[in-house]
Amino acid sequence: MTEKAKVYFLGAGMISVPVLEAALKSPYLEIVGTGTQPDKPSGRNRKPSPSPLGAWCAGNSVSVEKISSVNSSDFLENLRKKAVDIVLVVSFGQILKQEILSLPAAGCVNVHASLLPKYRGASPIASAILNGDTETGVSFMKMDKGLDTGPVYCSFKMPLSGKENAESLEKTLGVLAAEHMGTVLYNIYKGRLSTAPQENSRASYSGKILKKDGLIDWARPADEIERKSRAYHPWPGVSFLLKTSSRESIVRISSCEVAEGLSGLPGEVIAADKKEWVIACGSGALRLLKVVPQGKNEMSGAEFIRGCPLEKGSALKQKL
Repeated sequence: MTEKAKVYFLGAGMISVPVLEAALKSPYLEIVGTGTQPDKPSGRNRKPSPSPLGAWCAGNSVSVEKISSVNSSDFLENLRKKAVDIVLVVSFGQILKQEILSLPAAGCVNVHASLLPKYRGASPIASAILNGDTETGVSFMKMDKGLDTGPVYCSFKMPLSGKENAESLEKTLGVLAAEHMGTVLYNIYKGRLSTAPQENSRASYSGKILKKDGLIDWARPADEIERKSRAYHPWPGVSFLLKTSSRESIVRISSCEVAEGLSGLPGEVIAADKKEWVIACGSGALRLLKVVPQGKNEMSGAEFIRGCPLEKGSALKQKL
């Protein structure tokens, strides 16, 4: 019988769901506990909602602790009692201090959604899309007290098509990590997998995404705005201010594409008819395929124009 590694799982984001699911089924691992973030206000009514991992656990009868402070003495004592070999951290959202980092026999392992040292920090998935990268991946890192600076056990790559959004890519990277997680953790537990230090000279950082980051500046290139619409889906999304003779409202773009061969002044409406809605950018132009008008449901760009006529040649405000 295979001697299993005792693992405590810490996760919150969507990427952590397939990893936990695979960990629970792995013949190499014994999941001795699962922790996630406490419920947080979300939506228009600010109702407390569980993390994606918390919601999955609730729907699949998996016991999960909602941890306000992972560095608390109570949680540390809990890990000691469980004689944990590895703490596995996947999109958890709390910083682990040295006391917990040095507690598990085989250390704390983080699954990071980039090919480290590229895109250390909070938003590696969005950064890969924003920068038009042709590949990305996941890294299994031995955690230290720095921000994603620990030595790396291994990384797994995947190509990018240029059509992914942050939501779909997070799910895909979760599956990629899940495929390899069991054997990687078991080899770490057995001491068969060594680490390599990150090359700090090649490091880049991805900051926390803010709501204001989704505001469109039409003076920017069309391809940049298109990537932004995918990188910030579903949150914070990308939006712009639309003024007509009768009203002023915020319009969110849920799907768009670069309109090849078209150009004009930034914010100029190049086409607005029953077939399409095209807006000029700093370079190139953007075709709005699907939009969400303020207070309404998603509709096609052409459908929106039928209900809110815009004249060709009219101008949108460059930025909010």
